[in-house]
Amino acid sequence: MYTIKHILNTSNDLDFIEVENPEKVCYAKICVNQGASLQELKLDGKTIIEDLSPLTYNNTYASSILFPFANRIKDGKYTYDGKEFQFQINETGNNNALHGLVFNKTFQIVKQEQTEHFASITLLYNEDKESVGFPYTYSIQLEYIIKKDSVDVNVLVKNTDAKTFPFTLGWHPYFSSSDLFNSTLNFESNKQLVFDERCITTGIVDINNEPHFEIKDKKLDDCFILNSNQTQFNTPDYKLLISASSKENFLQIYTPPKVNTIAIEPTTGVSDSFNNNMGLQTLKPNEEYQVNWNLRLI
Repeated sequence: MYTIKHILNTSNDLDFIEVENPEKVCYAKICVNQGASLQELKLDGKTIIEDLSPLTYNNTYASSILFPFANRIKDGKYTYDGKEFQFQINETGNNNALHGLVFNKTFQIVKQEQTEHFASITLLYNEDKESVGFPYTYSIQLEYIIKKDSVDVNVLVKNTDAKTFPFTLGWHPYFSSSDLFNSTLNFESNKQLVFDERCITTGIVDINNEPHFEIKDKKLDDCFILNSNQTQFNTPDYKLLISASSKENFLQIYTPPKVNTIAIEPTTGVSDSFNNNMGLQTLKPNEEYQVNWNLRLI
């Protein structure tokens, strides 16, 4: 039987859920009051996601759900339905709004299930107040289904407001490799975004993507328009298939200042989507939007 433990770390006021299978080869750690983010993950004895110390969550947004926008908004400003809005600036060096509004929220556990073959946890955040730059109410539900060799992340967003709002959605997991230099990525794309010095989208270029994207010692902060909904991460120790259920799929790749670590981010929109409309969607009152992200060892 899988076990689910709820742990409060009084030294730093962090609230965690730990999941483990009977053989102890599968382990997951979710931080409830850091956006219900998946902070650690082991599948079939392989370390997939691990603590990024000494890097901090406030700087990495590790495994955070990115809503109502993924990536950045230039100067935090956008126009929607003829009105101008201003998000708070939380990337001060570049004067951008970064990674949405729920990465630091506390989610409530609304359901959990434990069986011999999997554990599932459902968490919910209700925003009942209009936010700065995003004067709408909404709920966001996360369901993690954890198995020996896979994890499903099911996201359900509901517009609880009386007004239609714009949005994109993303996920920001960092993956570990014993040798990132000799790790590769497989994904189908023939278009890459062009960024300015503030990581704001300025255009699109055609590319000839190799069958195996070699990471080597590249310093990456790049975004690709995917032609499929799958990305494969190949390391010396494991191969991981990352799948998305969304119709439009973008892939953000980022190498942080930590050895053998890479962020592989599935998103439904891109940097400055609220202004360039790439991947931007709208959600009407009482409507819902769902997406599934699946990680699976192959």
